[in-house]
Amino acid sequence: MRRILATLLVLVIAVSLFASGCISSNGQDQTPTQSNSNPEKSLVTIRTTGATFPQYQVQKWIEAYMKTNPNVKIEYEGGGSGHGQDAFLKGITHIGRTDPPVKESTWKKFLETGDQPLQFPWIVGAVVIAYNVPGVDELKLDGETLAKIFMGEIEYWDDPAIKSLNPNVQLPNKKIIVIHRSDSSGTTAVFTTYLTLVSKEWAEKVGAGKTVDWPVDKLGRGIGGKGNPGVVQALKSTEYSIAYTELSFAIEENLKVVALKNKAGNFVKPTDETIKAAVAAVKSFIPDPTEGYKEDPAQLMNAPGENAYPIIAFTHALVWQNKGGKHYTKEEAEAIKDFLRWVLTEGQKPENIAPGYVGLPPEVAQIGLKAIEMIQTG
Repeated sequence: MRRILATLLVLVIAVSLFASGCISSNGQDQTPTQSNSNPEKSLVTIRTTGATFPQYQVQKWIEAYMKTNPNVKIEYEGGGSGHGQDAFLKGITHIGRTDPPVKESTWKKFLETGDQPLQFPWIVGAVVIAYNVPGVDELKLDGETLAKIFMGEIEYWDDPAIKSLNPNVQLPNKKIIVIHRSDSSGTTAVFTTYLTLVSKEWAEKVGAGKTVDWPVDKLGRGIGGKGNPGVVQALKSTEYSIAYTELSFAIEENLKVVALKNKAGNFVKPTDETIKAAVAAVKSFIPDPTEGYKEDPAQLMNAPGENAYPIIAFTHALVWQNKGGKHYTKEEAEAIKDFLRWVLTEGQKPENIAPGYVGLPPEVAQIGLKAIEMIQTG
């Protein structure tokens, strides 16, 4: 009887221990403190909003980063640089995206929130001139002629100014339809800044900005498209049209692009080599991340150099220093810092660069890395 009671007691103890987790299925000792010592991290969601100029690049970064960081979800929203700056100011996005540096007036509004904005470049891109002219596969333009086209002063594709640059091309006697952005756009700011440098008339009559008053609209030959995707769609569906867009969109959509005359007098198309040549040829002043409004985008435009492409620009990230946890929770700030640190290191490697973009020179990446370390997590 005692033997039976002893056996039952052992069985009860064994079942109790197994149920409490002290004995694992393989018979190894497993205390409750060990099983809970590495709990799963909760999912952190961060959002980036704004410029579509770097769309394909940012989406590539997000996809690559989330594969190795499953506890971080990064949501992408477009809308253009103006929308990105506005969403950042209102605190409805974690990382703003803007192509041109923020203007001083907007920077002051950021500061009025009681937090310090930080702006830094995170990739180099190019604005290209794409066209849809049946039968014309190669086209050369210079800055002055391009400005006259977008002002509406050159009306037909076989205008003498275009023919003189393309003597061996059969240009049609068709009206030129000019497609431009309809929204507040960093791509527009980059393109119009270039036009002000190469055309005194454009500088005096139109100027540069995220939005401008397009002369061709008054002539009935202008079409507005929302975002780079909207511009590309309008171009593809409109014969005898011309537009400006970001290089990666031209590559993705297999658009025909203009060989543009550079400062050295050579006609060049936008490629990795010609964009890198332009970056190497200019000594742009990139200010401290706490004074991003001081950056001058014109310093990158129409760069000297035999092989330099004329219309390149940095595109920027906007984050908060997060003083006192004003804009981000501790978990959000840590996720933002880790993602951006990855972008400016691993993300600049060739395998993580999307077609149509060029990685930052190391000394420029360091400016962003400095900004990241300024973000407070608590």
